[in-house]
Amino acid sequence: MIISHDLGTTGNKATLVDADGHVVSAVTVEYGTDFGPHGRAEQNPHDWWDAVCSASRALIDAVPGSRDRIAGVSFSGQMMGAVLLDGAGEPVRPAIIWADTRSTAQTARLVDQVGMERAYRITGHRLNATYSLPKVMWVRDNDPDAFAASRRVLCAKDYVVYRLTGVLATDPSDASGMNAYDQSAGTWSEELLDAAQVDRSMFVDIVPSTSIVGTITAEAASATGLPAGTPVVMGGGDGPMAALGTGITSPESGAYAYLGSSSWVSYASDAPLHDPEMRTMTFNHVIPGRFVPTATMQAGGASLQWIVDVLAPGQENRYGTLLAGAGRAEASRDGLYFLPHLLGERSPYWNPNARAVFAGLARHHTADNLVRAVVEGIAFNLYTGLLAFTSNGAEIAGVQAIGGAANSGELLQILSDVWGQPIHRRALVDEATSLGAAIVGGVGVGLFDFDIASRLSDETGSYAPDTGRHAAYQDSHRLFVDAYRRLEPWFDEL
Repeated sequence: MIISHDLGTTGNKATLVDADGHVVSAVTVEYGTDFGPHGRAEQNPHDWWDAVCSASRALIDAVPGSRDRIAGVSFSGQMMGAVLLDGAGEPVRPAIIWADTRSTAQTARLVDQVGMERAYRITGHRLNATYSLPKVMWVRDNDPDAFAASRRVLCAKDYVVYRLTGVLATDPSDASGMNAYDQSAGTWSEELLDAAQVDRSMFVDIVPSTSIVGTITAEAASATGLPAGTPVVMGGGDGPMAALGTGITSPESGAYAYLGSSSWVSYASDAPLHDPEMRTMTFNHVIPGRFVPTATMQAGGASLQWIVDVLAPGQENRYGTLLAGAGRAEASRDGLYFLPHLLGERSPYWNPNARAVFAGLARHHTADNLVRAVVEGIAFNLYTGLLAFTSNGAEIAGVQAIGGAANSGELLQILSDVWGQPIHRRALVDEATSLGAAIVGGVGVGLFDFDIASRLSDETGSYAPDTGRHAAYQDSHRLFVDAYRRLEPWFDEL
């Protein structure tokens, strides 16, 4: 069996997967985030470790006899953050996660030094405050004592791998999301690190996602309940890992949409996608030699969670009730729009100053209209990313949907109508990312090959676009984009 952990934004989703690739047991252990003014978003790395320990013990307890059958442990993790460790391997401060946007000034300095288009060609990404390198610069400028004590910078899953094995390393998928990686060379970019004035020694070795980086130490075994000496496979970032868990392994696999706290659309390619308008970014896949062009918005599912928290705090079945109402209501067809930029925005605008807006509110609008507007706003924003793919030659015929929000048929139908694409819900909407990590773990220890990915998650629902609604949504999408462009100077004034 393989144990995989997916260290997400809200918690650790862990799975126990057998030798046939089937999920035997799954558990989620939640942890908190410190959201604060000026774009602060931080987590305690010790909470990740505690969640991995608790989840590991829960999985073993749930399946008698499984402890002695663990062939390996593997990881997926939230990307683009910064965990700074001192010389003893202890975090010097809370981890700055992907949602943190405080490093806008540091990003601007990098743009001045390197140039946005040049950096995009090197890294496959724009320079942006959501990435790791500007965050490290922010710590240096705003928390100098912590920076002075720092010796290494890691991503989330790298920290837990270190706690299990004592080995400091990362993989190409996470490295490609740090604004510090030369994607063509497969190494850290000296040009960007020099521009940032950050020493190369802070960045750890890069190993393939399927590498066995070490084994569980006696100390880690005592904490997790896992046998000492169990192989630990490096794993990868949650975006590329979700692609694998959804069966997106080649250009012929089509596209997928992850509908979690942050949300994205993506597909697999044989080369990075360099969009002339730089609307998208490209991560390295966890499959060697493959890439995952991606359009990621900061607050996809988080926008839905927010409106549900506001309208129905503490109510039973609040998501189902509100989304059912949204399925019967109108929004853009009634002049109501929602710009879903609660946490600034990545694709397609790359503006940390962007904010969420209801536009076109009228006296007759109800809670159902508001929820519909939020769902349509998420759909419109992701649609811009899909258009970036197809305008650059990608052929997409259908989108696989995973993530917590994919449980809603009303939401998937709206996405299908906006995108003009059939949407297919996978059986493992909540576990696709941790399943991807299990596949990587199984490949690492010789239990699986990557081809198993396409056989592991069945389709449980399909939603075809209404051609009339899709045609109407073309005009609505144009107005949605125009609203942002008109408000962009105002966001900057704020």
